[in-house]
Amino acid sequence: MQKDPLKAELQILVEFSIRRNTRSQTLNIWILLFTYDYAKPGWKVHFQPWKVEDPYRWMEDDTSEEVKEWVEAQNEVTFAYLENIPYRDQILKRLIEVYNYPKQSSPRRAGEYYFFNKNDGLQNQSVIYIQNGLDGVPEVFIDPNELSPDGTVRVGLTGFSHDNRYVTVSRSESGSDWQELRVMEIATKKELDDHLKWLKFGGAAWYENGFFYSGYDKPEEGRELTEANTFQKILYHKLGDPQAKDTLIYEDPEHPLRYQNVIITEDPKYMFLNISEGTHGNELYYKELANNDMDFEPLFQGFAFDSSVIDNIQDKLLVYTNTDAPNYQVILMDPKKPDKENWQIIIPEQQEVLNSASTAGESLFCTFLKDATTHVFQYDLKGNLLKEIQLPALGTARGFNGKREDKILFYTFTSFTSPPMIYKYDIKSGNTELFHKTEVPIIPEDYVVKQVFYASKDGTRVPMFIVHKKGLKQNGKNPTYLYAYGGFNISRLPSFDPTLIVLLEKGGIYAMLNIRGGGEYGEKWHRGGMLLNKQNVFDDFIAAAESLIKEKYTSKEKLAIAGGSNGGLLVGACMTQRPDLYRVAFPAVGVMDMLRYHKFTVGWGWVVEYGSSDKEEDFKNLYAYSPLHNIKDGVSYPATLVTTADHDDRVVPAHSFKFTATLQEKQAGSNPVLIRIETRSGHGSSSTTKRLEEIADKFAFMFYNMGINIEY
Repeated sequence: MQKDPLKAELQILVEFSIRRNTRSQTLNIWILLFTYDYAKPGWKVHFQPWKVEDPYRWMEDDTSEEVKEWVEAQNEVTFAYLENIPYRDQILKRLIEVYNYPKQSSPRRAGEYYFFNKNDGLQNQSVIYIQNGLDGVPEVFIDPNELSPDGTVRVGLTGFSHDNRYVTVSRSESGSDWQELRVMEIATKKELDDHLKWLKFGGAAWYENGFFYSGYDKPEEGRELTEANTFQKILYHKLGDPQAKDTLIYEDPEHPLRYQNVIITEDPKYMFLNISEGTHGNELYYKELANNDMDFEPLFQGFAFDSSVIDNIQDKLLVYTNTDAPNYQVILMDPKKPDKENWQIIIPEQQEVLNSASTAGESLFCTFLKDATTHVFQYDLKGNLLKEIQLPALGTARGFNGKREDKILFYTFTSFTSPPMIYKYDIKSGNTELFHKTEVPIIPEDYVVKQVFYASKDGTRVPMFIVHKKGLKQNGKNPTYLYAYGGFNISRLPSFDPTLIVLLEKGGIYAMLNIRGGGEYGEKWHRGGMLLNKQNVFDDFIAAAESLIKEKYTSKEKLAIAGGSNGGLLVGACMTQRPDLYRVAFPAVGVMDMLRYHKFTVGWGWVVEYGSSDKEEDFKNLYAYSPLHNIKDGVSYPATLVTTADHDDRVVPAHSFKFTATLQEKQAGSNPVLIRIETRSGHGSSSTTKRLEEIADKFAFMFYNMGINIEY
């Protein structure tokens, strides 16, 4: 019998569990894999030898009284410990001093108006300002700090109507990813009655008298922060209508675990439907908005590559893609003839990764990464180089987008020792002038930045930035904070963080890595740290720690490691693989249970990055490094402060709860294992106050466990 190429085999993964009662229950899991072979009809049964203990699965129900009691007890112990550190309050006071300066974003034009965000220094949320023209008087458009007593409501502008009369405003509470959309009339600052709920990861694409948006059904009450988010839909909202009357534009009931959103060209001539099964790889479809009878037609199919439309040039599309170009390229394509042989290459793939491409004022602006620093070039729409935009130094520049009729644009530049500066760029002449200078209450010139390269376990050359005070001696005694992320094609680039001064001015070192899994060297670098290659990420990080010790920047006794989210997974894996190598560990909002992460909120979207325990090969790989499942009895792990928050609905707190409880149970020796659980906060700190308090606690914990007495 010939095999059906679409059904070579059918696999069913069955999970059997036996739960013992009592608080110290153990959940034993035996995996049976049933395989049906179509070539030789019949079932085969594979018994997996793994016995997986999951004694703290009850912590996944974060609304239960038992979990609430555990959280309260843990916080009581943690904050009692932190309050006994003699210089904790002094560190917080110093952080407040160095953070208290005005911070401002680049202007964003909508018709005759300009919008920008500004924070006077310590405001919990930045205020959105509006002014008529660049010479107009700034006025408050929205002040999020007035929307909640503790300043934990975030607000953003998510889409302007084509006539620039209206703007949609997103609002999220307590750090949750859930968003509500409202509509404001720009000239009057009046909020309309329109109010949409249960949105995530998207804005508004305006068309005629309303907008398209991506929404979910209302989740089950009490499970808003943990329930898997499925069946995202595209809807159209007409101004003035209640949300219940919104028109369904697109849904895919056969694929509940997909993201879908739409964008509309500036004309507005085309609408594009973007579909993805996770955090990378997408399909792209289009339709002409004037043709009501036209269905969405494919431009890119399959989920192997990433493509996005930059702009349309009459009937052609300018597209940014890594299809057959791991470092990305820009192509011009006819949507009616989307096959590769019809593409025109506008910006060919180069040795340096093309990090972004955007248009403004009939020009194309491309940002390339060279060893994790940005270089920006201006081209015409045919791909002819006009000029390189000279940046003040090696660092990170962002912006370079606008509308076709724009004559100027604004961009920001920052580095480890340069706070964000806003520059005004004349598109036609290429002249640049400083538009806004950020003044900070520290002296950046007192600190130096080095970029060094070290060899990972397999010989791969990996870059590392090292920041410290001038005159530092490489004597192996410097407290060092080693940070990395390593995943999801995300590039960690130089930027200014005033809170690091608390470390640097006391003779400390900040080291930031550009390890595999990120996007610093294109898709090859990303794929070198994902799925079955994920161990490379941990090897890169461990090799960096060993390099810092070998070069006498620090020692095992003076090294702290830190990372958040996927970086929290990184820290958890590295501290369980090499617990002897670090003194302190800070796994923040980490993905710690690699066997069950995909069962909560949007965790299913990370399967393309990590793999799924529902597949045999992935199960073995995930189980091999899953932080929760690799904590061993009788091992002395570093002094550990786990951080999470009650409204984190991206990486649910159960990851951190289960990891902490297991580590506390099995830890040998006297190193503390604590968890700090923030309230009314999410995947990132929901306010300035909460952010500074958490950073102060981390530095206090670090110095204290390194035996360093900090005096102010």
